[in-house]
Amino acid sequence: MIQVTFITNDNKTVTAPENSNLLRVSLREQGGIPFKCGGGLCGTCKCRIEKGLENTDGIKPKERKHLTDAQFADGYRMACQTFLNGDVSVSWQPRAPKPATPPAVASEPAPPSA
Repeated sequence: MIQVTFITNDNKTVTAPENSNLLRVSLREQGGIPFKCGGGLCGTCKCRIEKGLENTDGIKPKERKHLTDAQFADGYRMACQTFLNGDVSVSWQPRAPKPATPPAVASEPAPPSA
């Protein structure tokens, strides 16, 4: 078993089998990595491997569409495309909270027609 630490989620630490997909571990264990498509199309699950980058598999072509060589060098990966073979610590940019919707304003009744 390997350990995955979700730094941005209060350092939550979970265990998972070797060769686990990072996004699937996050979903299963409520790690908190943001996602939309889960298939490498949108780039929403961009995250940074803070520790244990050497415990990830090779960079995939889908990741190259969303991340630069400089970002890869800084430890950035797409969680949906990353498989783990050892312990890692991961962080990400938290998604901005959705703005609160203002309460509906009741419309004034139409004046009676004369």
